[in-house]
Parts: sequence; C-alpha cells; structure tokens
Amino acid sequence: MPAELVRCEWARNPLLIEYHDREWGTPVHDDLLLFEFLILEGAQAGLSWDTILARREGYRAAFSNFDPEAVARYNARKIESLMKDVRIIRNRLKIESAVRNATAFLKLQNEFGSFDEYIWDFVGGKPLVNRWKSLADVPAHTHYSDTLSKDLGKRGFKFVGTTICYAFMQAVGLVDDHIVSCFRKPQLSAARSTSA
Repeated sequence: MPAELVRCEWARNPLLIEYHDREWGTPVHDDLLLFEFLILEGAQAGLSWDTILARREGYRAAFSNFDPEAVARYNARKIESLMKDVRIIRNRLKIESAVRNATAFLKLQNEFGSFDEYIWDFVGGKPLVNRWKSLADVPAHTHYSDTLSKDLGKRGFKFVGTTICYAFMQAVGLVDDHIVSCFRKPQLSAARSTSA
C-alpha cells in the first residue's frame, strides 16, 4: 500500500502499517484466528502491540498454531519450556492463562457450536461502526467490552479485562474503529455491503 494513504494514527511503522492495512477491523469468523487474537491480546497487556506482532510467528510456533485443543493439553513441563522460549513474552501468568483460556474456549465451542457464534452475539451479529475523527476520540473500553469481559471472566477466562476485550473486539472486526479519514473505512464498509 502506498505510504501517502491516510491511515489511523497508530499505524506508524512497517509492522503496524501492514497489520492495519490487512487485518485490523476486518471481521473474523474463524475460531482458530479468534483464539489467536484472544491469546495475543492477553499477552499484550502492559506492552505495545508491535512488541506482540513482532513475536507473532514465534507465538504460532510455541502455541501449536493456536490450536485450542493442543494448548488445553499443555502440562507443567510444557509451561516450563515455554518460560524459556525467547520467541514469546515469558510471563508465567500470561502463559498459564493461555492454557486455561484454551480449556474455557473449548467449553464455549461445545456450548454454542463455535466461539464465533458466541462472540458475535455480543454485537448482534454485525460490526459496530464508529465514526471517530481522531485517535483521541477512540475509547479504551465500552459497555460492550465491559459485558464481554464480565462474561468471559465468569466462564473461567483470564487476561480478559475490559480494555483487553475492547482491543480484541477492534482487532477482529466486532467494532470498526478506523477513523473516518482512514482509507480502510470505505473498504470495510463496501465489504459489509457486499456480504449483507
């Protein structure tokens, strides 16, 4: 994509620009990708998103390509090996929460048929489209993320505070928070019209 395109202000380096232009805000309905984003957003807590993006391939390798069935089977020995894996953020609580979240994720899939069915119900099955003029207008959380955070917490998930949940919702397109001048805004709008 040409550098002169108007983008959301946070897309400031090649890694973030690529992610912004290709993924952020695009509706995701694939359970494995939803699980990946859930784990990565939790790993990001207290860190910058580009820190996580730079390690994304490492996370995929370390966490069985984000297969929740495989991750749910991780035992103490596997967790210890992950604590030594330089490809990921070596935070015990975050690693243990990924394993716990995999188990909770599988329970949700079993209850709802898919995680996709569960998660999209929080926004009535279609993206919430905001019309922010600048990054300063974008909230850190909303009542939707508050509700999602509480429900995930009740179901045994960890590292799912409301701010993490809102970042997850933005990432997987439950919310379209591209600013109005961003070139992706009309692209995503056109994609929604086509799929409606």
